[in-house]
Amino acid sequence: MRFETPTLKDIAKALGLSTSTVSRALRDRYEISEETKKVVMDYANKINYRANPIARSLKERRSYSIGIIVSEIANNFFSQVINGIESIAYDKGYHVIISQSHESFKLEKLNVEHLASRSIDGLLISLSSETKDISYLKELYAKGLPVVFFDRVPDDFETHKVIANNSQGAFDATEHLIHSGKKVIAHLTNAESLSNTKERLEGYKQALAAHAIPFRPELVKFCPHGGMHAEELETAVKELLPLKPEGIFIANDRLTTGYINAIKNTNPELAHQIEIAGFTNSNLVNLFSPSLTSVKQPAFEMGQVAISLLIEMIEARRPVTEFQTRVLDTEIVRRENL
Repeated sequence: MRFETPTLKDIAKALGLSTSTVSRALRDRYEISEETKKVVMDYANKINYRANPIARSLKERRSYSIGIIVSEIANNFFSQVINGIESIAYDKGYHVIISQSHESFKLEKLNVEHLASRSIDGLLISLSSETKDISYLKELYAKGLPVVFFDRVPDDFETHKVIANNSQGAFDATEHLIHSGKKVIAHLTNAESLSNTKERLEGYKQALAAHAIPFRPELVKFCPHGGMHAEELETAVKELLPLKPEGIFIANDRLTTGYINAIKNTNPELAHQIEIAGFTNSNLVNLFSPSLTSVKQPAFEMGQVAISLLIEMIEARRPVTEFQTRVLDTEIVRRENL
């Protein structure tokens, strides 16, 4: 038996009104009397009428859906960004469709093209660690798909971008380790090509320079997949340990939490001897052992800002030609190493 939902025609037939009058009443149009609006709304609620989104999208040439691409939903940072996006999108009448790249350029491109084929109204994207070629995004953008980047952003793309103050967060974390008396400070970071990798590396270097500590390239270890593959993280830790780091600044959420497992698997005796400070939005930082001084990004706010900028692009009556790069401040939460 096929399930059939009530339609405008059903309401019009039951109330002896035209379908156009019913449609205008449900949209609260000024030309319909308040009395008629009330009659229509009461009956629509009684029969549990819901507007047909497909009919609406065909009429208005919009799907009222927005695509989101992140590397991994389980990542604390990205899950909080998504919460921020949803907090505004649904209030504005938009649904969100979330896809994961798993740090794969091939999967990222496949997901974006699939979303575009489903006629999304706009795209929010944080690039995968493998992504170096964004020509496919430029082609979709040139065809009229609004795109806003967040967190991991390209240099050569004229659109809105929302990022954290990565260099300052990295500076603060590295300086915390220096103030704790550490002189040999390593840096564990993401793929070398990513925008936030470059910015956090620069903040690390600036903090060392500010305290007259020479930069040593061998103390920087890049993880091409951001710690998503445990073996690349364990390899990086094994390469760092012979250099006898006293502290490590770690550049992203998964690397920060993954390092703790890696050091315990590699050399548990050193786990509490090397102080760590790193980017993470985990709500369980207090339970980490060894303890961690964390740099928190305003992830929820980042999501809200990104979706607001995207909706402005979608609903603009004329093509948007002026763009913003919004930089949001990070917060450092200091903890003593136990």
